[in-house]
Amino acid sequence: MAISKEKKGEIISKMKGVLADAKSVVFVNFHGLTVAEERELRSSLRKENVGYMVAKKTLIKRALGEQGYKGELPELDGEVALAYGVDELAPAREVANFAKTHGEHVQMLGGMFSGAYMNKSEMGEIAAIPGMLTLRAQFVNLINSPIQRFAVVIDAIAKSKA
Repeated sequence: MAISKEKKGEIISKMKGVLADAKSVVFVNFHGLTVAEERELRSSLRKENVGYMVAKKTLIKRALGEQGYKGELPELDGEVALAYGVDELAPAREVANFAKTHGEHVQMLGGMFSGAYMNKSEMGEIAAIPGMLTLRAQFVNLINSPIQRFAVVIDAIAKSKA
């Protein structure tokens, strides 16, 4: 179904606004996803404050062309959607988590991170970075580990002298 020029202009202007506000964007191929799975994907993304927008590839390319990102735009195959957010890691991480259970229907095609285009493998590496709460917990555990070991050694010394 053809889209009028006015509607295309509205979609492009909305996409420009989304791209200007987003810190990272993931290009998602969702070919073969059922309506129920699509709803589940949108719901899981919404929980993490990640937006999701489906648009024609030509309109996506037109909106991206005016943004001035570094690098080369990854190839956008199949049906393409944008997952975007103000958290730099959340879009890639949430799409990757959803792809683990629905891998044959959802794939990351690439994305944009820190003002540059990233390919599929680079976005996969970004998705593997844990969230901020997990990183803080790992850091606290790392700091606490030597203290715990020292306490165990002191306790063993006290028991041997007693």
